[in-house]
Amino acid sequence: MFICCDVKVRYAHMTDEATRIPAFMQQMAAIITKSVILLDRLQMEVFFQEMISAKRVYVAGAGRSGLIAKAFGLRLMHLGYNTYVVGETITPAFLPDDTLVMFSGSGETHSMASICGTAKELGGKVCLITASPDSKMSRMADCVVNLGDITGYYHKDKNSFEIRQLTGDYRSVTSAFAPLGTMFETLALVFSDAVISALMEAKQAEIHDMQDRLTNVE
Repeated sequence: MFICCDVKVRYAHMTDEATRIPAFMQQMAAIITKSVILLDRLQMEVFFQEMISAKRVYVAGAGRSGLIAKAFGLRLMHLGYNTYVVGETITPAFLPDDTLVMFSGSGETHSMASICGTAKELGGKVCLITASPDSKMSRMADCVVNLGDITGYYHKDKNSFEIRQLTGDYRSVTSAFAPLGTMFETLALVFSDAVISALMEAKQAEIHDMQDRLTNVE
């Protein structure tokens, strides 16, 4: 592979920070491993059974947690579920017996808590993936999966998530490694993908059936 001279020069002067990228990746992998050991097996079983029996699944989350929610919803769709993202213009009405899967590290985000409350009022079930098992949303949810808060992001600061968003007051509660809610979002993605794998086995899903549901209008 040809590398131009300018690129070679830049590589020759690689910063110490750049060389730490593999170390940061290893730290993330170590935290994931530690978190897996600490997961509550009963919580996982309850959530898994809810996913097995769910008729229609709505997913939601704020910010980057919302992206993880969408990724989970997409994979559920590939498995043949009727799945919708809360807030999208074509999302149909939430009905009794529908299931909402909420991703929220803090469990306190006002707009997401309101969505959980509405889902409950409409007769649906709420499943929460979180790092805060004693939060407002946790108290509303029918099932809670606590992924843990190993970096301490959510519990070092008593201010609400929205206040920290507005003030940008992050440095006092996080280090350079995996800032903000990075580890929760990473854990949530790994956990939700693992749930999909377990659902595939339980439903004896075939890859070719999932491939048939991939979008074909791009």
